[in-house]
Amino acid sequence: MKDKFIIHYETVGRNVRYFRFLNGWTQAELAHRCSVNAEQISRIENARRDYMHSTLLEVCEALEKSIFEIMQRNDDAELYHLEYVKKKEASKKKKS
Repeated sequence: MKDKFIIHYETVGRNVRYFRFLNGWTQAELAHRCSVNAEQISRIENARRDYMHSTLLEVCEALEKSIFEIMQRNDDAELYHLEYVKKKEASKKKKS
């Protein structure tokens, strides 16, 4: 039986956003450190599947995290994600 390698894009995105936040970087700053554009960072953070895995490896290097740390579920990142979503929804309500 072959081992299956499954990428949980939501977990990856949440971890990248969280570790970027811990470094105090914007998406543009992280993108610059990875020699990619901010749209590519946004794709990763928003769990889109249309980015190259080599880009993710560059992100890992910039964040000084292993691919395993980025792919592993992280309770702190999950909590940060919930707060992020709440703030985003509150911001949308204010604009309405």
